[in-house]
Formats: sequence, C-alpha cells, structure tokens
Amino acid sequence: MPVESSFSPSGVGVIDKASLILDALEAGPASLADLVEATGLARPTVHRLAVALAHHRFVGRDVQGRFVLGSRVVELASAAGEDRLISASAPVLLQLRDATGESSQVFRRQGEWRVCVASAERPIGLRDTIPVGTQLSMKAGSAAQVLIAWEDHARLIEGLAHARFSATTLAGVRRRGWAQSIGEREPGIASVSAPVRGPSGRVIAAVSISGPIERLSKQPGQKHAEVVVQAARQLTEAVRVSAA
Repeated sequence: MPVESSFSPSGVGVIDKASLILDALEAGPASLADLVEATGLARPTVHRLAVALAHHRFVGRDVQGRFVLGSRVVELASAAGEDRLISASAPVLLQLRDATGESSQVFRRQGEWRVCVASAERPIGLRDTIPVGTQLSMKAGSAAQVLIAWEDHARLIEGLAHARFSATTLAGVRRRGWAQSIGEREPGIASVSAPVRGPSGRVIAAVSISGPIERLSKQPGQKHAEVVVQAARQLTEAVRVSAA
C-alpha cells in the first residue's frame, strides 16, 4: 500500500516526496520497484530523489544494491540524543579520570571529524589536554578506531582510506570491544577507547582516556581497557534509561 494513505503533505512537493521515500525505507531495504510501489510516485521521480538523498547520505545501498536508510540519518538521531549523552558523561568521566589518573573524554562523530563533547582533565602533571569542542581526525587515534569499527562495510572502507590504522586493527577492536593507540594521533601520546551505544545498539560515541606513553605504557589497553569499557557501559545504560 502506498505511503500516501497515512501521509499528511506539507505542501512543499519535493520535501513531501523525499519524506515518502524515507518513510518507506523505515520498513527495511527496498529496490527501486519497491519504492515506486510503496510511495505511489513515478519511477523517474523516485530514482532522482533517491540518488539525491544518497548524495547527502540520507539513503545508502546494501550489498544487494537495494536502497536503505543512510548513515546521515543515524548521525542526526545520535545528535538528537546528544544532551542525554553529555549530561550523563560528567560523573562517569570524573570517575574514569580518578580511576586511571589520566584525562578522559567522550567523542562523537560529526561528518569527517570526531568532536570532544565532554572531558575531565587530569588536574596536575603532564597530560593530554582536549577541551570540549575540539575537532580531531577520524584517521588516527583509538576513539576514531571505535567510531569506525562498527560502521557498515562501505563506510568502514571509506574510513580506512589514508587512516593510520588497518582493517586488521578494526577487526581486533570489534573482537575485544575496545581500542588502543600508541603515538598514532600525536607522538608520545597513548589512548584507550570503548564504544558507547544508543538504544538501538548502534555506536553513538567513544569514551576515552589519553596521556603520555611514559605513564600509559606501550600496552595501554592491558592497563586500562577494563575500566574504560566499564565507563562506556555506564554511559550506554544512562542513555538507554533516559531514552525510555
């Protein structure tokens, strides 16, 4: 049945038609013919709009070439939950900082960058200072590894281009449930990160600690992965409860 049967138009034609396509994809992957049937729109119109939505990452393709909701939809959904994530982060990061003695952060992906949305700095001594709002590369660092490791295949391949980590590294991240980096983002700096998941189970952020290699060692994960993973679980639960 076409989506129009329960659809209330706004009067802005192109927006209404694009919304019909996105509504149809909410039910799952769809071929062009499926979208034509679901929306009641002309085939050339559906094709033109689906391609335009794909250009802006609101629509993607699965391995069978069917249309699916794109990664931009996920990013916007994550942004809608940003306040919940940030409000829950402060006590968790303070606890993590005190447990490890290192600066702690939460990063979210925004386009081609990862942005620090919350942090707790080590009060004294040599530290890795990353103020809230700092934009860092998605091509290096344990938080970048975490934010890419669970992406769909196409986005994962895109994320690996020119990155300082490999597909093998990301496979290890998925297997262990955490990432580490040693001098990857910046010489002399090590870090450990773990994924924060939203209510749907998707990775929406990375919680991290970072500091000089002299303190974290060349195997920072062995020292701190357990407590970082626990912090990520606390944030995941906090986001899930607040969304209920």
